[in-house]
This record gives sequence, structure tokens and C-alpha cells, in this order.
Amino acid sequence: MKMEARLLRRGMQYWPPFLGAGISVKSLSEDFRDAVVVLKLGRLNRNYVGTHFGGSLYAMTDPFFMIMLMKNLGPEYLVWDKAGHIEYVAPGRGTVSAHFHLSENRIAEVRAQAAGGGKIFPEFHVNVKDEAGAVVARVRKTLYVRLKPRHRKA
Repeated sequence: MKMEARLLRRGMQYWPPFLGAGISVKSLSEDFRDAVVVLKLGRLNRNYVGTHFGGSLYAMTDPFFMIMLMKNLGPEYLVWDKAGHIEYVAPGRGTVSAHFHLSENRIAEVRAQAAGGGKIFPEFHVNVKDEAGAVVARVRKTLYVRLKPRHRKA
């Protein structure tokens, strides 16, 4: 899995939605439980008033909880994004970052909730922070998780 995390991190550097917005994956742990994503303010991702474009702030947070949970649950589970919500707290200036963390307890909780075969909708939260550590935006992601039919207990 070590190589897989490194290749995914490198590949995301060239993924068009990230490349065009100036989003960079600074780190992605081998176990897919921690990731740090940064966004530098540049000419192509400024809004009308010269701060970070809200769409770029959301884009930098979009795929990570889904990918991290998918990798940690394994191929027996379906994991999809269901909903996302962003609350803009303060203007984003300079470089902003988001630190994603997925604990072993949270993974076990999701597994236990999905064990019966029904669909569940766990929520995950991440803050986008500026260089001083102040919150620029709060993001809430709702995922769809279900044990694949062939792995359900009869």
C-alpha cells in the first residue's frame, strides 16, 4: 500500500481539477488515514475581491474522506460521496490547508453500522485553515457506505 499512496498523491498533483486550481496534496499516509492538502492563492484561483475562490476551497476537500474510507474499509464496501456542505468563515488569503484524519475508532464504527447490509450515511468534518491556523472554511462531507451484496451475511 505504501507505493499506492505515493502514486495517488503524485497523480493528484496532475489531476486537472487540482492542477488548474493550484491544489497540492502535501502528504498522504501509507495507511490512508491522514492527508494534508494545500492551496496557494494565485491569479487563477482568486475571486472578484482577491481572496480564495470558494469553489477551489471546496475542491481541495472533496475527494479525500471518500478515498480514505474506501481504502480502509476494503473492497467489500461501496463508498460514495453523497453530500457536501461548506461554510465560509473568513476570507482566504495566502496559503490555506486542510488536514484530514480518519481514526481506527471511526473506521470500526462505520464497519459496525454497515455490518447489517443496509446503507449508512456517515458524516466527516474538516476545517480549511490559513497559515496562522485561523479557520477559513468548515466543510462537512456525507458519504454513502454499504456492504456489497455478495459480502452480506444471510
